[in-house]
Amino acid sequence: MIKYPPLLFLILLLLLAACRPAVNSPELAAPTRPALFDGKEAHQRIIEQTQFGFRPTGSPAGWATGDWIIEQLQAAGWRVETQEFPYMGVTARNIIAKMPRSDGEPVVMLGAHYDTRMRADQDPERPDEPVMGANDGASGTAVLLELAWALEPDKIPYQVWLAFFDAEDNGHLDGWEWIVGSTYMASHLTVRPEFVIIVDMIGDAEQQVYYERNSDPALMQALWQVAAELGYGDTIIPEYRHSMLDDHTPFARLGIPAVDMIDFDYPYWHTTADTADKTSSASLERIGRTVETFLETFGNE
Repeated sequence: MIKYPPLLFLILLLLLAACRPAVNSPELAAPTRPALFDGKEAHQRIIEQTQFGFRPTGSPAGWATGDWIIEQLQAAGWRVETQEFPYMGVTARNIIAKMPRSDGEPVVMLGAHYDTRMRADQDPERPDEPVMGANDGASGTAVLLELAWALEPDKIPYQVWLAFFDAEDNGHLDGWEWIVGSTYMASHLTVRPEFVIIVDMIGDAEQQVYYERNSDPALMQALWQVAAELGYGDTIIPEYRHSMLDDHTPFARLGIPAVDMIDFDYPYWHTTADTADKTSSASLERIGRTVETFLETFGNE
């Protein structure tokens, strides 16, 4: 991802409210159970990804990571599809997991990239070495994998898709573009999602997730309000800070409400120091429980 010039905000709060599906059961409007998302389990999934080594698109480790993601999703009972496509002399692979429930319902998408950067060009000492990507790549993937276990279909009035994008993170290296996988997926949609939530670089132990200027304002405000109600307002902060070109961008360009939950104040971005010891289970849990609670309440209001 890179900083991108700010876009004009679209005020869609009334439109989003009008588009929510009907409540299936009155009990869904006020879930009483504690969130099931487990930050420790999610953090273990960061560690497991880094054990594959460096995972740039087209590498054996990157492909093995994709196979592992598929196995994790299938073990959780999700239906898995892949999108393979050639790019810059290698084969990239997006992974889409669909919640185990009937088709035909409104679709919402949660997304993250799982590839890592070929070279640590922001590292002042070792710019030619690869990036481990514990936060930039593995953290968002870890959140989605834990959500695959934590989300309960009967509490969510949507068909949830979990999208794992390849070829996001090598922009400006050797002729590569940014956000290649998500751009490919957005251009090949057969179903238009009601909204898209991207989680990227959200495992930083010193977490600061601000409003992002190119995200849909109404959807973003609703998410951050859930975070505040859960007591996370000091780390998921309702103030504008950055403007990003990220995996939400291709969907936003189609007019789909899309939000980027990203901590771009991470000091180890695109350096060799982006390792698992810089991440924390508490940070992952705050993001995971915010998204989980949002999905269980937003459509049922």
